[in-house]
Amino acid sequence: MISVPALRLHQFGVVFYQCSLGVRDVQRLVRFEVLSYGHEGRTRSRRPTKTERGAKINWELLEEKIAHSESAYQRQVIQRKIADLIDYYLQCAEAQNLPAIPGAVLLTSERRLSFIPVSAHRVLGILQLPSEEGCLRALDGQHRLLALHQLAEQGDPPDVQVPAILFDGLAPDQVVELFVTINAKHTRLNPSHLISLSGRRLYPDPTLAAAHEIVRTLSEDPASPLHGEIKLFGVGRGRVAQAPLAEELKGVLTALGALGGHQAEQFRERSARFFLTYFRVVSNIFPRAWTGKRYSIKTAAALRAFIRVVPDVLGRVRQMGAEPTDAAALHRVMEPWGAQLGDARFETEGEWRLKQGGGTRGTVEILARELRAALAP
Repeated sequence: MISVPALRLHQFGVVFYQCSLGVRDVQRLVRFEVLSYGHEGRTRSRRPTKTERGAKINWELLEEKIAHSESAYQRQVIQRKIADLIDYYLQCAEAQNLPAIPGAVLLTSERRLSFIPVSAHRVLGILQLPSEEGCLRALDGQHRLLALHQLAEQGDPPDVQVPAILFDGLAPDQVVELFVTINAKHTRLNPSHLISLSGRRLYPDPTLAAAHEIVRTLSEDPASPLHGEIKLFGVGRGRVAQAPLAEELKGVLTALGALGGHQAEQFRERSARFFLTYFRVVSNIFPRAWTGKRYSIKTAAALRAFIRVVPDVLGRVRQMGAEPTDAAALHRVMEPWGAQLGDARFETEGEWRLKQGGGTRGTVEILARELRAALAP
């Protein structure tokens, strides 16, 4: 066990601890991880190999310290922020007139921690931390701690005490809610990252969770016509943000769910498969626009319009007595789009631009009305 002086604090029924950790403690005890499916969290873009003050950054070593998991909640590491923090730490070390980390970082422990009071009011005491590597998880201050870890790897660890707030025994949904509360406004957490967290972890919203899974499937399935086109968590090479698509999908799923019955529940369970088939049909009806560079059919506005008319498409398919995932039935219903709208409707410098006068929202609804009107009776 590692024993550190600490204060035991109470706030609205929650007990937590305030203490200080040495750099060696941070290196050994703190675990870093980012929300990722596969290895999207790896830093693949151009990375500074040196800071302005000449300190070298070993990104490979740093990335070995960062785990990637579907159960994590932290966003991907911002390389420039790490470099700037290392520069700032070096400046503080040279000037000796500023504290490098004056504010407390927030850490969580899945295990209950032992606290031994040493004062009559039982607030001041000794906190006993497990000595196992990675027993603490960074909730807030991950970049500050990673930069400190990198600086320590380059030579003798700096003589720095890191103020820390430790929470033990919080449920996973409490940890995520605390993370979102801290980051949603103050650091402008990306909306797509919030979408990924909210449906799965923050609160039990099966509709938003289903919407999130549809977006993931469309982006990650190699058979999807939108494979790699969607920017999950607000990062990546995709051109379309995740959040507006997920919100549009949630609206459609909510509307279909309002109809009730086994049919609505069955559709939600098979919704990812349906949207894969649906967008394959769309790509076949507009082949030139889908593969061409001078078209706007794969923008957020156009994709939202295609999603918005799904209830109308499903209504026609059901009238035919076909299954929602029947590609042939979907093609028969949607085929008039090719003749009545055509690829030219999505030319960026053509009709698409002319009909954008009402702004993005107007563009979505205008295109949705055209798609509804052109459906096969």
